[in-house]
Amino acid sequence: MIDADDVRRIALSFPETVEKEAWNMPTFRVAGKMYVTVPDDQTSFAVRCPKIEREELIAAEPEKFWVPPHEASSAWVRVRLAALEDLEELRDILVDSWRQAAPDRLVDEHPHLRPGAGSGNPR
Repeated sequence: MIDADDVRRIALSFPETVEKEAWNMPTFRVAGKMYVTVPDDQTSFAVRCPKIEREELIAAEPEKFWVPPHEASSAWVRVRLAALEDLEELRDILVDSWRQAAPDRLVDEHPHLRPGAGSGNPR
């Protein structure tokens, strides 16, 4: 089963990612911009997601994606770890969020980092 350690391992494999505790939980940042948080119950994680796309994700897969009421005005979505199909899906979600936070120069330097690009076996 996919867990918070998998989130941490994959997130930290992306260029210039650092882990920093905030709000008593681990957060992952690139160039100072947060792109992943892992709430303390560690059953889900939150990633950047434009609001329009977020609504579509939640409508298509409500068992996987949701937004707590206190985060409704943000451009983030939560993802239930137990609902993920595999590590490749986890990687795709994390890399999409990383690309939204990373500076253009970093995205340009790492064109292989994109959803669906695969990573071999990330374990």
